[in-house]
Amino acid sequence: RPSSFSVLSLPHFCAGAERLHRLRLPIPIPILPSPPSPPRLQRLSTIDAENFVFPSTMPPPEFNPVRDVISGVIMAATSVPQLVAYAETAGYASYRGLSTAGPSLVAWGLSTGSPLMNSGVTSITALMARTDLDGEGYVAEYGEEEYVYLVSAYSVMVGLCSIALAFVGFGTLAQGVPKTVRSGFKWGCAVGVLSSALPNGLLGRGAKELKSIVARTSLGSLQSSVRSSAPAATGFIGVSNTLYALSHPNDWSPVPAVLFVLCTAFVMKAGKFMPKCLPPGTEVILATAAATILTSHINYDGGVVGEIPSVDAENGLSLFGGAVSIPVEVLDVRKLADTAAGPLPERFGGWPRLVVSASLFAAVNFLSIMGIASGFEAENGIPWSAPRELIAQGMACVAGGYTGSAPVSGSMSRSLVSRMTGTTSRWACVVTALVWIYGLPYMTVMSPTPKAALSAVIVSAVIKGVVYPKDLMGFEGTDSMIGWGTAIATCLTSPTIGFGIGLILVLAAGLLPKKKTKKA
Repeated sequence: RPSSFSVLSLPHFCAGAERLHRLRLPIPIPILPSPPSPPRLQRLSTIDAENFVFPSTMPPPEFNPVRDVISGVIMAATSVPQLVAYAETAGYASYRGLSTAGPSLVAWGLSTGSPLMNSGVTSITALMARTDLDGEGYVAEYGEEEYVYLVSAYSVMVGLCSIALAFVGFGTLAQGVPKTVRSGFKWGCAVGVLSSALPNGLLGRGAKELKSIVARTSLGSLQSSVRSSAPAATGFIGVSNTLYALSHPNDWSPVPAVLFVLCTAFVMKAGKFMPKCLPPGTEVILATAAATILTSHINYDGGVVGEIPSVDAENGLSLFGGAVSIPVEVLDVRKLADTAAGPLPERFGGWPRLVVSASLFAAVNFLSIMGIASGFEAENGIPWSAPRELIAQGMACVAGGYTGSAPVSGSMSRSLVSRMTGTTSRWACVVTALVWIYGLPYMTVMSPTPKAALSAVIVSAVIKGVVYPKDLMGFEGTDSMIGWGTAIATCLTSPTIGFGIGLILVLAAGLLPKKKTKKA
């Protein structure tokens, strides 16, 4: 039998078949190659979404407002635990993650050019804001309310720098950032996120309790000397505290620690056994809901989300002469301007360092957006514009800053949820934001949610990448030096400093003489 069959061989086949028919011989039947089977749709867990690799090409979505509404509502529901958890990472009260998420997403939805991409405060942006501003120290000295204004002013500055970078053509330049720097930066940030989340999972009072325990040990003395000799090494404090906590299980709070381990295991493994029709993030909702029900019926001694204040519609934004009232709390503009003019630059040692730090923050933010947009372009054929997405990032950060939010960026996991649930346009982001804004009065059900469960959500998203950094482990020679150098600098100092050191390592490696290969 022939292995292949084409139209060009058809006349020869027919002639041969006629001769065989006269001889009463069996006619060979050509075997056509079977078409490839369509790819099976697999359900992605939240963990898979963080390390997602875009598969074969799919067609771009066609606008459907009904699907956008449905997708926006699902997106709003599955993201609530992340909003609360990342607020803790940023350094302010958990409920602020819910009350400040809407306005920035509205601004993003109105300015982005991608129908599928979603944005918000992520684990990396929350960590970067807290480390750049030394959130723990500022809260201890001035209180949380003042820290919120500091974060908000920084968010506005990052937004303005994003818009400025768009006009100077940074979008094209960003595509040239080496993979070694990006991989090292990602691993260093993941270590920082892990260090910020573990204390709330293992100890009843979280980072405050761990800090007081470490202060009574020789490690506390070492940290004091590091603070005085290398103030920029803020990441060293968190990493060393985490290593101490992991190596001293006798200091753990039993109930929160057990709850943390169970929730982490469930979020990481449940996606493999749940129905594929459920969207990513369902396992997160189930874990936090079960933990909330449990702790509300027992004498739980660990930290919880606490009271979630609602915003009176009369005190929110009023549009069209009062015809439309939006329950969004806007910060005092004069106080925000005073913070931007005084405490914010003082925190960085002057305006030049503030501008450099905010610009690096904006540049690193855009790397996430660039990766998501490039993936959707390859997968769905959706073109994107680097200047426009940089401006969208800036608009979202500015809008978030005026309402008390940390800087925002593109979120891979939320964007994949948007695509999986049938999003067809950017208006789905606006629907999601409106659900968050108008649904805030009903979020009081999360008041007894244990922080240990929220820490499990964060840890489950980064632990695999920390334990097994396959990209970094695959580098060799100079690439390995750049990747690991960036990674270590990022986790021991701050994300912005680490990213800058990575670029310096790239430049230094370019000056090294290259080895000449001998011709055979």
